[in-house]
Amino acid sequence: MLIRDIVDADWEQVWSIIHEVVLAEETFAYDPAMTEQQARSMWIASPPGRTTVAVEGDRVLGTAQMGTNRPGPGSHVSTASFMVAADTRGRGIGTALCQDALAWARQRGYAGMQFNAVVETNDAAVRVYQRLGFVVVGTVPGAFRHPRLGRVGLHVMYAQLDDNHEDES
Repeated sequence: MLIRDIVDADWEQVWSIIHEVVLAEETFAYDPAMTEQQARSMWIASPPGRTTVAVEGDRVLGTAQMGTNRPGPGSHVSTASFMVAADTRGRGIGTALCQDALAWARQRGYAGMQFNAVVETNDAAVRVYQRLGFVVVGTVPGAFRHPRLGRVGLHVMYAQLDDNHEDES
């Protein structure tokens, strides 16, 4: 498996993964009626952000999008999102995409990485993130409408990437 920056030729497969994940309504708070163009505008990161794909040969197995979490005084913290094709889950693709995003953020000098809305019932993702050093810093109760489980919480998760926990102002 290779992780690399997305190219135009990847989009059809990336859209297929996004569409599959969003239609399931289990892990992302995105409108299941989103169009392909809306998905492309949302997923393809503008610099300084980055969008990547995990590939085997010509097959896109998963994708990641990363960038600055907030502008201005919050611009020292990064964020990222990951989607993996359903038929390739459990093979470490999400872990590899997250490790790549963390390396990207460290290389660019971000102080940390924050995930703003991890569905608490997405056990596989929560386990991966915790194994990679993320902690749940809070949970918004009932903030996500799961199609089978009803209203469930959204975790805010954070990983410190530098040693400076002090205010930099």
